[in-house]
Amino acid sequence: MAVAFVFPGQGSQAVGMGKALAANFAPARAVFEEVDAALGARLSAIVFEGPAETLTLTENAQPALMAMSLAVMRVLQVEAGLDLARDARFVAGHSLGEYSALAAAGAFTIADAARLLRTRGLAMQKAVPVGVGAMAALLGLEFEAASAVATEAAQGQVCQAANDNGGGQVVVSGDKAAVERAVEIAKAKGAKRAMLLPVSAPFHCALMAPAAAVMAEALSKVSVKKPVVPVVANVLAKPIQEPAEIVQALVKQVTATVRWRECVAAMAGAGVTKFYEVGAGKVLSGLIKRIAEGASSTAIGTPEDIAAYIAGGTK
Repeated sequence: MAVAFVFPGQGSQAVGMGKALAANFAPARAVFEEVDAALGARLSAIVFEGPAETLTLTENAQPALMAMSLAVMRVLQVEAGLDLARDARFVAGHSLGEYSALAAAGAFTIADAARLLRTRGLAMQKAVPVGVGAMAALLGLEFEAASAVATEAAQGQVCQAANDNGGGQVVVSGDKAAVERAVEIAKAKGAKRAMLLPVSAPFHCALMAPAAAVMAEALSKVSVKKPVVPVVANVLAKPIQEPAEIVQALVKQVTATVRWRECVAAMAGAGVTKFYEVGAGKVLSGLIKRIAEGASSTAIGTPEDIAAYIAGGTK
């Protein structure tokens, strides 16, 4: 049985995540302290105590979710003897989760990942003035149909598929008026639901080009090592390990579609039957069960989840 470890993206954050983990496990505490030191700020206090609106800010949510995921990974390594090189076929992450996956697999240090994600969050927020862009979820349309809706809605503006999440769930992103048109077109074309999302910027579309340039610069200054297991990249939907290719994929990811459905299908096609979602929430587990028929997915984010993992092991 092949195993993959996957890492959640923005939207999975919740005030209090990791608090019990840090209270119970010194390795988890050490990760949050490491992230605080890297950022020169007590992000852990916002993660554990809130307020929610501060944690939800993109510049905080992105490094916070990575810290949560890596805290769990560190505990699994120390308490359960997890060795990714031995125990996993692949790692992957949804959007910012790709940075978590890369840090887990040793391509980045945790400190570098935290600083990169703070930079990424700020750059994505600054790329488009608030209110100019929007994102919408189209439910009940497959990717090709949703992409056609986005193309029809663009009318000279930006509107493109941002997330192909699987199970007939596609998110479109772009200029607000174009995204609003996409919602109406999708409803007319038989979408079960189509609604605007409460996001602060239009992620994963061409409007994010200024943020992609910032990330290219930031990544050029960071040491990227070959990960101990292949990372299935969002924009390629295939496993990669070469540092130069990893950097290119991360830069492209800012403006390109997160091909999550294809990433999961690629891992399942390569024999993965067991997925572990590491960090906050269970969003990816729900998506995986709809994409990879017969595969199981287990979320690990609490002391109880750690105990269950140790009891069951990876086999």
